[in-house]
Amino acid sequence: MDLKTYISSERGRGTSLAAELGISPSYLSQMASGKAPISPERCVEIEQKTRGIVTRKHQKPDDWQRIWPELGHKSQRDHEASLGGEGAHSVPAD
Repeated sequence: MDLKTYISSERGRGTSLAAELGISPSYLSQMASGKAPISPERCVEIEQKTRGIVTRKHQKPDDWQRIWPELGHKSQRDHEASLGGEGAHSVPAD
């Protein structure tokens, strides 16, 4: 899901996400609409705060492979574990 869709899909979601990111809702809106660039570091933070709903691939569709080449090789389990949120499960060692 792209950032614009994410923040507009539920009332107050943009305000909450902006607060979690430590930015103003208007700046978040500018990023979502493409008026303000989103840094690679901020993309990672947005992916984490949205628990993977808004991915880095969605935020940087034209150059995510150049910025994060490891994403092309990650499994879903690795992706979830990197987010540290729901869906991340530890596997006991043998």
